[in-house]
Amino acid sequence: MQGSPNPKLIANALACRRGDRLLFRGLSFELGEGEALHITGANGTGKTTLIRALGGLTTPYAGSVICKGELGLLDERTGLDPDQPLGKSLDFWQRIDGCRDPSGALKVLGLEPLLDVPVRYLSTGQRKRAGLAALLNRGVPIWLLDEPLSGLDVAAIEQVTALIALHIGGGGTALIASHQTLAIDGLRTLAIEDFAPMDEPA
Repeated sequence: MQGSPNPKLIANALACRRGDRLLFRGLSFELGEGEALHITGANGTGKTTLIRALGGLTTPYAGSVICKGELGLLDERTGLDPDQPLGKSLDFWQRIDGCRDPSGALKVLGLEPLLDVPVRYLSTGQRKRAGLAALLNRGVPIWLLDEPLSGLDVAAIEQVTALIALHIGGGGTALIASHQTLAIDGLRTLAIEDFAPMDEPA
């Protein structure tokens, strides 16, 4: 694993907005080595907004984020060129990330038969697995995962869940936003609705 040997991800009294709407406020947590947090909540409650704020892609309305160690984000935007075959698109990121041997991730995620297929022809589940392969090959200690199980069949869900558990067991850190149950030992849960702002009195 690259980066810090003691990863930390800390949220201090975070508040985030979407347009004029305050989604949540006062949200705090601390994650360290070998720890994972499952963010739950209905659509529109701010799970994706939270992940983007933790990843530095948006600025929180209030509060702060402390990150020690490199992080990687997996969401619906895989960063893979839709016009390139999957193998070439993955190879682009592997060169940037300095991955010496991507074959392990490709094999375990069942992507080897798809390397000549243009990314735009892949199913939702196949693209999700390709994005996870790119994340695995980065070797970063902190994972931010936005609905990592969506579009996957039962076998793939079990496989991806096992990979997340393996990452945590190896000392990594993971924050997972998902509607689905995650069978991971020691997983903590945070319901984002618990931090929804109360309606102001008229």
